Amino acid sequence: MAGARYPILNTYVNALSMEETIHEVERIITDRKPTQHVVINASKVNLMNEDPKLRKIVNDCPLINADGSSILWAARKLSVPLRERVTGIDLFLNLVKLAAKKGYGIYLFGAKEEVVQKVKTVFLNQYPSLRIVGVRNGYFSESDEPEMVKEMSTSGADMMFVAFSSPMKEYWVNKYLQQLNIPFVMGVGGSFDVVAGVTNRAPKWMQKIGLEWLFRLIQEPRRMWKRYVVGNAQFIRYTYRVKREQKGRKKE
Repeated sequence: MAGARYPILNTYVNALSMEETIHEVERIITDRKPTQHVVINASKVNLMNEDPKLRKIVNDCPLINADGSSILWAARKLSVPLRERVTGIDLFLNLVKLAAKKGYGIYLFGAKEEVVQKVKTVFLNQYPSLRIVGVRNGYFSESDEPEMVKEMSTSGADMMFVAFSSPMKEYWVNKYLQQLNIPFVMGVGGSFDVVAGVTNRAPKWMQKIGLEWLFRLIQEPRRMWKRYVVGNAQFIRYTYRVKREQKGRKKE
């Protein structure tokens, strides 16, 4: 594994750049060992504090990237040598570009039918040689899953991108990872909606200074206020509590 792995708060993070992460994904595809990838942010850390099952799933993943600027902030406070964040959507887009270049097969799974089909169209317009070996919306019943997973496992995909919210995507991928027969499986949350133009991403200047959360809050205040106003405050308190505990251990 390229890059050191460090404990941070209730989880871990691989101190990898975007380029190093992409190289690691290539290695995973070459090795053909099914691997679940996750990114962490303030919201996921908060969820993991409340959900031991989610915490175990995330911490068992061999590749964990820092998605949110909140994680970089916490890393500075806790003296974790994390150089940069690797956002989930940017990694997703870079891996699709890589797939077109290398001939990897990709599987798009999640979101509404019209959204995932639009994502397919957008990517094929960008990369005519891209091998999209499967497309499936995110609306199904538990009884549908055996047949779905069977079809996915025979698709020939090298990478699967799962557009569910947390913790549903982590649960689902963990449950079926070994049966999927796909080397690299990544949860991408709402990224399909962004690619399809259903939702807008924050301007570059807001991304650079870590204010993407504010942009999303302004866009959807009713849906996002608890996650970003209450959740961010909870995350900050938690970080300072861990910092105090670190100091206490050093004095002992």
